[in-house]
Amino acid sequence: MVIQKQLINSQIKSPQVFLIDHENNNRGLIDTYEALQLAESLELDLVVVSEGKDAPIAKILNYGKLQYQKKKRQGQSARPTVKEVRLRPNIAVADYNLRIEQAIGWLSKGDSVKFAIRLRGRENQYREQAGELLERVANALSEVGKIQSLDKRSLTAQIIPA
Repeated sequence: MVIQKQLINSQIKSPQVFLIDHENNNRGLIDTYEALQLAESLELDLVVVSEGKDAPIAKILNYGKLQYQKKKRQGQSARPTVKEVRLRPNIAVADYNLRIEQAIGWLSKGDSVKFAIRLRGRENQYREQAGELLERVANALSEVGKIQSLDKRSLTAQIIPA
């Protein structure tokens, strides 16, 4: 993937550009020098947005602000999130279905989901049932996600989008 740096101000070598001004009005085909003068009078930059067939399409805007917003968007899209769902071994059917539906929604958005089963007191005697519940969760989500890790000892399952 090659990142192409946008041409700004005096870097634009084309004799004419299709100009979009700072208020998003289409000015049509204008000489590059004239467009540069207009951008300088507004204390903004002339930036090539895309290469057109006849002439490049340039826009008058604040280039520093554009770079900041682009960097901010890349940072937001780059980080995957992990949602955690804690269950008890004696969960009711309606609550179980609700948690599964939530997990399906998160997985379809691209987030990974971690299921953890917590045991208290006498519930520790029934670890096998908790392990079966964890397998049931993994099977229910096998269509929308794949199991990254399934640890029956710590009773956790990590599921990532398929």
